[in-house]
Amino acid sequence: MAQDKTASDPQEIAKFARIADEWWDPYGTFRPLHKFNPTRLAYIRRAVCRHFDRDAASHTPFKGLRVLDIGCGGGLLCEPMARLGADVCGVDMAAENIAAARTHAAAQGLDIDYQCSTVEQLKSRKKNSPKNSERGFDVVLNMEVIEHVAAPADFMRGCGARLAPDGIMFIATLNRTLKAYALAVLGAEYILRWLPRGTHDWNKFITPSELQAMLAAAGLEMAHSTGVSYNPLARSWHESGDMSVNYMGTAVFNSDAQ
Repeated sequence: MAQDKTASDPQEIAKFARIADEWWDPYGTFRPLHKFNPTRLAYIRRAVCRHFDRDAASHTPFKGLRVLDIGCGGGLLCEPMARLGADVCGVDMAAENIAAARTHAAAQGLDIDYQCSTVEQLKSRKKNSPKNSERGFDVVLNMEVIEHVAAPADFMRGCGARLAPDGIMFIATLNRTLKAYALAVLGAEYILRWLPRGTHDWNKFITPSELQAMLAAAGLEMAHSTGVSYNPLARSWHESGDMSVNYMGTAVFNSDAQ
């Protein structure tokens, strides 16, 4: 899942490659992501519409925007972005993930540029595309990826290098707390068995202050952040003030650094 030579972790890439054929099974290995998707999609849609002054009531409010999904897996975020009107590029280091994403997108009639690539080495969209430019992507999705890379600070700089000057980046990850270890590792992997054992390494979890420091080093700043909590009774995720386990946020370029 890592995205450049310095940040890539071969063990992490192989881990997700082994289960690539399960991406679109809502009751399989990626069931937690399917459950999580509505919450993160609502957050992305709301923030993008606000940032670019788009009509949130439109069926295609992302029309004309270039979206990059880093560590896209099987395309669980890419496909909704395309349906919202965006010109979407999804990159992942696992060839099996890209194959699964391409197959599913084709079956849905969606035109998504999937590349088995690092974030630095991804190629331009299409030769004749009016969006083929060097200005960067309007929206960069960095969702549940950074905790799987070997060098997160280098990875963040690579992500920032792909963001347009007026763009917005979304980041979702796990906080390195005892509560996160209890719920996201012991609970999700060993007790409830929502995820395969070894999916997460608690030592790679990122605290909010560490994330802010990485963003600052990349010339970015956190514009907004929120916790994301799971309600076991409703069996659903929701935004919350509790950032002790899962959290996500938006980042933009620091005006003082430009």
